[in-house]
Amino acid sequence: MERKLASVQLIKAVSPIEGADLIELAGVLGWQCVVKKGEYKPGDLAVYVEIDSLLPIKPEFEFLRKNCYRKMPDGAEGFRIKTIRLRGMLSQGILFPLSIIPAGGAIAGGCGIGAEVTAALGVVKYEIPVPAQLAGKVIGQFPAFLRKTDEPRLQAYPEVIGEFKGKEVYISVKCDGSSMTVYRHGGKFGVCGRNYEYAEDSGNSLWQVARRYGLEEKLAGSPVDYAIQGEICGPGIQKNPMKLSAPDLFVFDIFDIPAGRRLDHEERLKLAGELGLKSVPIEGRGIFDYTVEQLLEMAKGKYSGTPSHREGIVVRPVKEAYSAVLQGRLSIKVINNDYLLSGGE
Repeated sequence: MERKLASVQLIKAVSPIEGADLIELAGVLGWQCVVKKGEYKPGDLAVYVEIDSLLPIKPEFEFLRKNCYRKMPDGAEGFRIKTIRLRGMLSQGILFPLSIIPAGGAIAGGCGIGAEVTAALGVVKYEIPVPAQLAGKVIGQFPAFLRKTDEPRLQAYPEVIGEFKGKEVYISVKCDGSSMTVYRHGGKFGVCGRNYEYAEDSGNSLWQVARRYGLEEKLAGSPVDYAIQGEICGPGIQKNPMKLSAPDLFVFDIFDIPAGRRLDHEERLKLAGELGLKSVPIEGRGIFDYTVEQLLEMAKGKYSGTPSHREGIVVRPVKEAYSAVLQGRLSIKVINNDYLLSGGE
């Protein structure tokens, strides 16, 4: 499902902050935001802008300049929305009155709850600059016959909890690195980052890992065309919070290209093992019976043997399933709030 960076949402609750005279806490979806006291009340509609959004340079957003201004390597600039703590309270995202929507602005889905106003406000997703180790000669966009690996956040779709109830799930650790895909399709071998396919380059960590594991030869020996997808982690990538001595790949998906399907959990573990690849660490498995609050607590922790806050967890059914809420695969990520507050991206 395409992420809604800015949308019209219902204020579920407003609660006081102890010792604060000018601000209070508003609940929207599965998030909480610090707002001016008296600005909203339960039942109001407002424009909610998610964390990791980049707001455009416009007069109405200039109040964000001091703490949120970012200039990207390509020259683009804007105001980045991050998780912050105010008066001891976690604040994730930002709320605006409906009047922030420009007159005549195109609103996807009408103007009710859930209406998307991302384009109307000029909001784009903040993209982390590609580390030098992963950059290289781009030979094409991410292949259209594959599926990208962006996972929806639990707090953006709290109602998805109901779809997990009673299902056998596994919970994996979210490794903090960058997306990597290697594939063989129609006799061609390719290596991709999150958005692009790259030409072979001995200085590119993606290709280094692919060659170290002999993936071109191994995939060529398979009767089925597969795409291996995972997180590449290590030196020079996201500050290397797992403290690895060399780049490495942790597999979280294997895609059967001809069949157009992702392998189930057991199938994926088996094939990854046969290919000599590491899988993302599995934290637990069992029948799902958790609340949003419990999952947020479970997401906390540190990477084994390090002082680094881990990025979080991913929850998926053992057998692949469709989600009507997400309008796609039933799979959700739960980000560790301690990680976000420590500057994790």
